[in-house]
Amino acid sequence: MRRFGRTLAAAALAATLVTGTAGWAGADSVTPVTGPPPGTAAWLADPLPGRPLPDPATASAPEVARFFSGLDDTARRELLRRHPLVVGNLDGAPLTLRYEANRLALTATGEARYASLARPGRQILAFDPRGRGQVAEVFGDLEHAVHVAVIVPGSDNDATHHDAARGPGTGPAGMARALAAATAGSGTAVVAWTGYTTPVGVGLDAAGGRLADAGAVRLARFTAGLDAVGAPHPALFCHSYGSVVCGLAARHTDAADIVVCGSPGMRAASAAALRTGARVWAARGPSDWIADVPNVELAGLGHGADPTSAAFGARRVPAADAEGHTGYFAPGTQSLAAFAAIATGDVR
Repeated sequence: MRRFGRTLAAAALAATLVTGTAGWAGADSVTPVTGPPPGTAAWLADPLPGRPLPDPATASAPEVARFFSGLDDTARRELLRRHPLVVGNLDGAPLTLRYEANRLALTATGEARYASLARPGRQILAFDPRGRGQVAEVFGDLEHAVHVAVIVPGSDNDATHHDAARGPGTGPAGMARALAAATAGSGTAVVAWTGYTTPVGVGLDAAGGRLADAGAVRLARFTAGLDAVGAPHPALFCHSYGSVVCGLAARHTDAADIVVCGSPGMRAASAAALRTGARVWAARGPSDWIADVPNVELAGLGHGADPTSAAFGARRVPAADAEGHTGYFAPGTQSLAAFAAIATGDVR
């Protein structure tokens, strides 16, 4: 009865939001960053002698990889110098070239909020200053990795808050650092990927799929870029609203595993409905408030079935000691240990 009551309440809330709170919805709504990286027009207008540049809007990641493989180091570095924002965000470009390009782009912004990302030793695989900013950071040696894990975060994450002080194992960078530490010595590289525009707070954007749709396109392209440079098929670790993104991207990625935690739903009725060859895993701790979010879809709001339910068909990840909504990657937890085993292929 309690579950049925929550469902009725959600239906009434959805109807109210759709019909009577357009002003609040507009104030809560954010515009997703989509399309090719900034600087694309200048890039296309500045070809190398006798060699057109790949169009970031249309070229596939393998095409980008083939283009760069045909260049000598002088030509690569010239493109990096002239177009760091494009090179740094171009899926399929060499990893070390992207790291250097993003250091140049971050330094060129002159913004204090990004200064820490430009420090020596950081491996920034993507940086887009548009909107609230997007960023991807690598922990470990991605170029020679035996295993790859990608953290896909949920609401309230962006480039500005990538280095914000948080609790251990929380936030995209904190989750990635925790997983990297838990998999140390296994040849695992972990990527903190805030490569899409996340919702702000828990309003209509978090209840709807618009931002997840846009994010899924970007995640699919990002994983294609990893494949194009020879990285192993990744394990995706998707937290909260990030699990909605992963659900929509699932059939378009070559992920080996898709792990969701604190998920409101994946916009699919079952693991089979995701149409992926990846193993699908789900975790939810006993004190996570996400359990009180009804698993419904109504008038475009809500994200569907509970991935931790037996009917969904995902493999369960132990999470009895994960605290709250953000405790899944906390050092010493059952969930982090299980995530590490999944990332390194130690569970079958």
